[in-house]
Amino acid sequence: MAAVLNNENTETSRYKHLFGPVRSRRLGISLGVNMIPFKTCSLDCVYCECGATTVLTTERKEYIPTDSIIAELDHYLGTNPQLDYVTFGGSGEPTLHSGLGDIINHLKKNYPQKKLALLTNSTLLYDSKLRADIAKCDLVVPSLDAVSDDIFYKINKPEASLDCAGIIKNLIVLSKKFKGQIWLEIFILPGVNDTDKEIALFKEAIAAINPARVQLNSLDRPGTCSNLPVPIAARLEEIAGKLTPFPVEIVSRNVK
Repeated sequence: MAAVLNNENTETSRYKHLFGPVRSRRLGISLGVNMIPFKTCSLDCVYCECGATTVLTTERKEYIPTDSIIAELDHYLGTNPQLDYVTFGGSGEPTLHSGLGDIINHLKKNYPQKKLALLTNSTLLYDSKLRADIAKCDLVVPSLDAVSDDIFYKINKPEASLDCAGIIKNLIVLSKKFKGQIWLEIFILPGVNDTDKEIALFKEAIAAINPARVQLNSLDRPGTCSNLPVPIAARLEEIAGKLTPFPVEIVSRNVK
């Protein structure tokens, strides 16, 4: 899921491409790096708290000058802030930025003590250069909201070239070579992707991907589409039980 960008009264309010640090329920104290123009993404998810996607694309390019992002990171990190992670996320899909690898390499060379996290919708992992670009991250949190294409289209409304089989295949490829941790996030939308059939397919996909954690999430704030259902806590716990023996945790705060 994309992070909400709210820089009011934060340490980074003077910057264009940094936000927070925020206290994340999953990542601790996290400095956000927003690398993409607002709502430029390969998906148009019904639950996105940032609103509808305005540019639907899978094209990797330098949407924002790489040097300007690095300059802001240098300026802020030069104060030696106490952080748990520097996190690539924001209001669009960060892996669309072709300079992501250069930024990661710069941070690992100059601030080796800082841990790097990537929040991604998993759609561009077919690109071997991208997989090489993110190899030095400490943590990748990819999302997988559907295993069946009809559910994928309902929830994620993807760019036309994308399908579930390809996304799962490339998550498996990533997991076999990535040295850091992978925490797989699944957004649960009641009545859509929580059927017994889909949960069974999720379990098969999780077994193949073999992430360090599986995180079940749900709507925290209003999404792009109105009146989206929120699962009750007992239902999330039931789904978690069906996904055993894999390491499943419920990260959603907004449950009934």
